[in-house]
Amino acid sequence: MRRAAVLGGSVAGLLAARVLSEYADEVVVLEPDDLAEHGTGRGAPQRDQLHAVLAMGHVQLERWFPGITAELIGGGAHLGEGPEAVRFFVDGVLKAPVPHLRMLGATRPFIEQHIRRRVLALPNVVVRRERAYDLLFSGRRVCGVRSSAVTDTSSPTSDTVEAALVVDAMGRSSRLATWLERGGWEPPPSDRMTVDLGYATASFHRGDELPGTVIAHSMPGPASAYLPARCEPGALAAVEGDRWSVVLAGYVDHRPGRDPQEFLTRMRRCVAPLREVAERCAMDGDVRTFHFPESRRRRFTQLTRFPGGLVAVGDSVASVNPIYGQGLTLATLQASSLSAHLRTGADPHAPAWGYFRRVRTVVDAAWQLSTTADLAQPHVTGPYLRGYRLMRWAGDRITSASVLDTRVNETFTDVVNMRARPRALTRPSLLLRAARVLAAR
Repeated sequence: MRRAAVLGGSVAGLLAARVLSEYADEVVVLEPDDLAEHGTGRGAPQRDQLHAVLAMGHVQLERWFPGITAELIGGGAHLGEGPEAVRFFVDGVLKAPVPHLRMLGATRPFIEQHIRRRVLALPNVVVRRERAYDLLFSGRRVCGVRSSAVTDTSSPTSDTVEAALVVDAMGRSSRLATWLERGGWEPPPSDRMTVDLGYATASFHRGDELPGTVIAHSMPGPASAYLPARCEPGALAAVEGDRWSVVLAGYVDHRPGRDPQEFLTRMRRCVAPLREVAERCAMDGDVRTFHFPESRRRRFTQLTRFPGGLVAVGDSVASVNPIYGQGLTLATLQASSLSAHLRTGADPHAPAWGYFRRVRTVVDAAWQLSTTADLAQPHVTGPYLRGYRLMRWAGDRITSASVLDTRVNETFTDVVNMRARPRALTRPSLLLRAARVLAAR
């Protein structure tokens, strides 16, 4: 390709630009935020919340940016390895140890800055401070975008960016459906599930109060409703700058607010690591909240016709309940799906069905895992997935047994970290082992 255009300079867009740098003479990233001034864009309001890079996402990051883990650690991030450093709790009870657990403690802006630095160092990637407002069509394909420069004046200048391939990385605010309809194309059908989640993040000064701990995560058990049964759902991570980043979550009327005292009170109802931080560490800055009303996914593979020269990545494809930490990892897997598609020699001017089929595999896995858990909440009323009853029945038993048995917890952890598909939780041998563990309890 002579040129590819990426609409959006957040993590998903940067990863797509990294992939396309191997297939295009020039990759143009259109991003309305001044990234040089602010370091990270402001278009993702959840950016300041605690994020997770799951195990598979960590593998993919290293694939596209060799040595980035060491670079992040050198800048102050923390790598947690093993059950002492990475601890997961269910209803306040520590889960069975998993030796291969490996997670990175760092804030999303910190990770994003390092990814951006790597991408912008590529000789054929450029960023323009522009906002795309429509697609350019040529026959049965997209041939570029219309954009406007972001300036301090009231009369922004218009621009046309021609491209062999356009990547929608505009996130949940993407207007791709509107643009397709305007161009005479049917937009992809979408699934929506109302979850009404709220979460809040605060930073604390970190000392020697939890030696060796990098990640601690606590969730209610399978019998719990959105009001906590035995402990508050939340997590903490040791991040750069000698800080703890702490997130608390809740649904509907139990969503956390911005009041620091309320936040500390909720932390004291959580597991021991979070209680310890609440008691011994000083809060640094304000409590930042975010409301996530619904999960969404677009089903591109259900279309019978689609223009060539166009793909979508990140939240433009799927945005699932962030409490499960899948967002960044999905972006890395979608980037690898784009690479796999282009490696086949696919014509960028043709509809990217091969890419969308690959993406459907990873999105369906994330959607199944998150929505099966969400449907356990009393206020979530559907739509129900095919096989939901079996998945819910199996998931409840596997979750309970994962507290007691390392082998069960290893499989559970592999699914959560997107190293295995959710169907691994319904294997007869695993269910039999879980039944024996629970019967012996």
